[in-house]
Amino acid sequence: MTRYIGLDAHSESCTIAVLSESGKRLRHERIQTSAERLKSLIKEVPRPRHLCMEDGTLSEWLFEELSPVVDKLVVVMPDRNPGNKSDLIDACKLADDLRRDAIRRPVYKAPGCFRALREAARTHYVLQRDKVRTKSRLHALCRGCGRGDLAKALYAPNARAEALQQLPEHLRPRAALFGRELDALVECAAEAERSLHEESGRVPIVRRLATAPGIGIVRAAYIVAIVMTPHRFRTARQFWSYGGLAVVTRSSSDWVSEGSGKWRRSKTLQTRGLNHNRHPLLKNVFKGAALQITLMPDHPLGQAYQRLLTTTKPNLARLTIARRLAATVLSMWKNGVDYEPSRHSM
Repeated sequence: MTRYIGLDAHSESCTIAVLSESGKRLRHERIQTSAERLKSLIKEVPRPRHLCMEDGTLSEWLFEELSPVVDKLVVVMPDRNPGNKSDLIDACKLADDLRRDAIRRPVYKAPGCFRALREAARTHYVLQRDKVRTKSRLHALCRGCGRGDLAKALYAPNARAEALQQLPEHLRPRAALFGRELDALVECAAEAERSLHEESGRVPIVRRLATAPGIGIVRAAYIVAIVMTPHRFRTARQFWSYGGLAVVTRSSSDWVSEGSGKWRRSKTLQTRGLNHNRHPLLKNVFKGAALQITLMPDHPLGQAYQRLLTTTKPNLARLTIARRLAATVLSMWKNGVDYEPSRHSM
């Protein structure tokens, strides 16, 4: 008899619920968040044992620690459920969803895959984002006193002292501190980028994907760190959906009667933008690459963008280019080939 285990994990405590194949609650425990204690408790459950837990800060670490002691481990996106809520209710629901095969949004986990590259990509992304935020704070400070033109001078260490003197006296200390913060972040971001390039050099697929237009080493490293394996996606449409490039449509009253038992499909299909259930960083990668391609008029994709502008809006044209680029990157990765501009259909 298979046992189904639901794990609700928090930084200090974990709640575990064990259900039978019929849904009967066999056991529930609350223990300290410790890999050894969790493994010891799970080993007390007879095999075969399947475990389900929510995605979160601890999920990757727990996946790596608990995979050897269970027959199946599933990580899911947390749901927003109305009604009563507690750690035990959440653990029981996870176990019951696994028992009923009602997992709606599983999360792919592969802790040992490209570990160093993924950490380098995370570090680079966070530091770049923090650097942009600090610049935005300086810019907002300057605009708040009607001197938006001083922002760029405050970014540069060699021109900052002179620019500070042109600000109101009560704003100078805050601007000076933001400037020192920016200097430190610029140095850390440069070191993170060097580390990312070093780790990318050890992964051949990153250099291959970097040959695609608008991608480059950094974006290729992001793609590999996020996707990890292209075989998660059977078709390009699935990859578009994961990257937030799938178009959402809505329709109602799809069929209209023409009499004599004949029906025809009505033209009620309407688009509702792009899908929201996506990986936001992967979407930014392909949107940024597509924007760069629009500035390459001699490239086949750049020429395709110019042709699209004659029949569609610029934002939809860029979306089309981003989708074509995503499909190309997926094919390059699956087939192990470098980018060839000539293969784009004109």
